[in-house]
Amino acid sequence: MRCFLDIAFRGAAFHGWQRQPSDLSVQELLEDAMSKALRQTVAVTGAGRTDAGVNARRMVAHADIPDGTDTGALLRAVNAMAGNDVAVRSITPVHADAHARFDATERAYRYYAHTSKNPFVRELSWQASPALDFEAMNHAGSLLLGRRDFTSFAKLHSDARTNICDLRAAAWHRVDADRWYFEIRADRFLRNMVRAVVGTLVEVGRGKMTPDDVLAVLEAKNRCAAGTSMPAHALFLWDVSYDYWRAPSDAGAEAL
Repeated sequence: MRCFLDIAFRGAAFHGWQRQPSDLSVQELLEDAMSKALRQTVAVTGAGRTDAGVNARRMVAHADIPDGTDTGALLRAVNAMAGNDVAVRSITPVHADAHARFDATERAYRYYAHTSKNPFVRELSWQASPALDFEAMNHAGSLLLGRRDFTSFAKLHSDARTNICDLRAAAWHRVDADRWYFEIRADRFLRNMVRAVVGTLVEVGRGKMTPDDVLAVLEAKNRCAAGTSMPAHALFLWDVSYDYWRAPSDAGAEAL
């Protein structure tokens, strides 16, 4: 029986999603917990990869478990073994060919920022200068929309077969007087792409680039043309969408 897992995790404790030879990953933790709970080897396939330190409000993964498994009991067992930094919110049966990665129609990320010193959000948000021009950053973000080659925003020497992505949203939203988040949505993302896009927009916000300069960055197809990659701790994989599946519950979904 194939199931989808709706997973949230705090990334500081992990070397990313994907299993690593010597460092703890979220995938490894979940595979070990499910294998112990079911007393057989279970592989867990995620909707994508997240870098070390990146958080997830929602990562979707699929796993094959024995027919007739009590998914409620399995959910409780996995969460009991997962520790404080990972929560599996649901385990739901899907059709036999469902694939968490290849069937996803859209991914969304959020990058959090605050413009005044705040000890309560600093571990999950980047402290930005209050002088940042968010209007200019939003203008620049709008110029990136569409189906484009994002080589300039991709980590070098990745194994991606293509650097073409369909970017559907890229805008900063104000939460309150000194808190913001940047939301970006696309059919797919390249390795390190979101943090590079945010870093480039921050250069615009600081006045070191104009909004129109981001078009030259795109055309360069050169990672050196884009801004610095932003710190990972403020980035969340926010959602993953499918034509045939929606998470049963969004309880506790707001990260900050």
